[in-house]
Amino acid sequence: MLRPLKLTALFIGASAQHELAYRANFWVSLLNSALNFGTGLLGVIVLFEQVESVRGWEFAQTLAVLGVYMTVSALRGLFISPSLDSLAGMDGEIWRGEFDFTLLRPVDTQFVASVRHWRLFSLVDLLLGFVVLGVAVTQLALPMTLAHVIGFVLTLLISGMLLYAILLAFASLTFWSPGFLFGWVFDGLFQMARYPVGLYPGVLRLVLTWIVPVGVITTVPARALSGDLPPALLAGSFALSAAAVLGASVLFRTGLRRYASASS
Repeated sequence: MLRPLKLTALFIGASAQHELAYRANFWVSLLNSALNFGTGLLGVIVLFEQVESVRGWEFAQTLAVLGVYMTVSALRGLFISPSLDSLAGMDGEIWRGEFDFTLLRPVDTQFVASVRHWRLFSLVDLLLGFVVLGVAVTQLALPMTLAHVIGFVLTLLISGMLLYAILLAFASLTFWSPGFLFGWVFDGLFQMARYPVGLYPGVLRLVLTWIVPVGVITTVPARALSGDLPPALLAGSFALSAAAVLGASVLFRTGLRRYASASS
C-alpha cells in the first residue's frame, strides 16, 4: 500500500521540477485558467439573463454543474490526461517504442501509465472550481446538511472514476492505432458536460448519458449538491462507474498484449 503512494510522490516531485524549470509556463497556465473560468461563467450568466429556467434547470443548479465540470476538468488536467495522453500520437511513447521503459518497471503497468505525469498548474483550475461551487451553494440557499455533503463527495468520487475509465479506454485504443489522438474525439464531447445533460435534445442526451456518459459526470454531483439525488441514481452511477473502470482495465490489458516493443 505504501509503495504506490511513495511512487506517486516521486512522480509528483519530478513533474514539479520539470514544470517549474520554465517560469513562463506559470503565467501561460494562469492566463489559460482565467480564460476558461471567464468564458464558462459568462456563458451561464448570458443564458440565464434571457430566461429564468431551462427544462427545469435554474441558474444556481446550472452553476453547480459548471463548478463540478471545472473541478473534474482540473483533476483530469492534474494527472489523468498528462499521463495517458503521453501514450498517443506520432510523438507518443507507443509509436516511438518508448513504452518499453514503462513495461520494464517492477510495478503494475496500468498504475504507472496512469499517474507518472502531473501538471501541477491545474491546481489553480481546481481552486477556481471550488470557488464556483461555493457561489452555487450560496445561490441555492439550501441548508447544507451532512447528508448533502457526503452525497456530493461520493458522487464526485464516482465522477472521477467514470472520467478515468473513459480516458483509459480511449488511451487503450492507441495500442491498435498508435498515431491517432483518440483524446481529441473525447474532448469535443466533454465540453458539453459543462451544462446539465437535461438541456440537450433526446438523441444527444442519450449519447451523453449512456454511450459516452460525460453528462453523468457533472449532472449527478450537481443534483447531489442541491439535494435532488434519488438513492437509485446514486447506486446506478456507482454501478456504471465500477463497470466502466473494470471494462477499461480489461481493454488496456488486452491492448498491452498487442504492443510491439522497439526491440522486437
